[in-house]
Amino acid sequence: MVDVFEHIIGHEKQKEFLLRAVRADRLAHAFLFEGPEGVGKRLMATALARALFCDQKLGCGDCVPCRKVIHSNHPDFHLLEPDGALIKIEQIRELQKDLSYRPLEAPRKFCIIDGADKMNPAAGNALLKTLEEPQGDALLILLTSHPEGVLDTIHSRCQSLPFGRLHRDTLKKVLQDRLGLGEVQGHILAALSEGSFKKALGRDRDLFLERRKTLLAALTALSPGSILPLFELAGELSGEKEQLQDILEIIQAFFRDLLLLRLGAPEQDLVNIDLMQKIRRVAAKEDIPSLLRKLNAIEEGRRQIMRNVNKELALDVLFMRLAA
Repeated sequence: MVDVFEHIIGHEKQKEFLLRAVRADRLAHAFLFEGPEGVGKRLMATALARALFCDQKLGCGDCVPCRKVIHSNHPDFHLLEPDGALIKIEQIRELQKDLSYRPLEAPRKFCIIDGADKMNPAAGNALLKTLEEPQGDALLILLTSHPEGVLDTIHSRCQSLPFGRLHRDTLKKVLQDRLGLGEVQGHILAALSEGSFKKALGRDRDLFLERRKTLLAALTALSPGSILPLFELAGELSGEKEQLQDILEIIQAFFRDLLLLRLGAPEQDLVNIDLMQKIRRVAAKEDIPSLLRKLNAIEEGRRQIMRNVNKELALDVLFMRLAA
């Protein structure tokens, strides 16, 4: 059992808690793994399934049950994900039907519901019956990066296990080792990924390392006396539906760097350490009150966009405030 979580970086307290529960045969019938996206919640849940199904009781990864779990084709292992934007009641009913049968190969049924906050109200209420009256030894692991979106009645019927962001230095070292990144690139990618492997290793990698420079060059070229480029940039970025929040994170990190520099922070505490010349030049034109106002404007813009307001209009307003 000691090696079952070995491949998962960080989360030592969560590993220890789950290992003790498995050894004492005192696992709750339902857990809610909550924490930022891409930090290892699903990896941890899958490793737990391997530990329970493994022929060697070690989660070895080599036996037939372990390989079936890894490839999501074990008859007693169920992975439920959103169908489109939501998890629907039909999916929950199908899961309940599957859980009503006895296990075929494993000692118990095991189900991961990835995106528990994306259950529509009907699906969430349907799941309550299963949580209140679990079938046999069925174990349910609900995953969410937005616990505030999970029904209170579901939250109260699961044992919560919080996951934090990976420490920046830990993520930086792993990224340097796995991707062959240099010191500067590893620093930037780890900082902007906010402790998330999913961001660092996925589609955001190019955005954080390369497009970031072009984006910040366009942003710092804006001026209140030249409205057209400002509107053009807002129009262009408003179409970046999948990455817009990450683009705003890049902008926020840049202005945070400006503030830290004005406050006398050491360079290694900044994110954009490869753009120090630009940071010094722009920071020289700002004072601390103006930077605080602009950081507040960015935060307000992010909240508005998350509420599905007109993205282009929200960016127009934000860029006018940043260019002031």
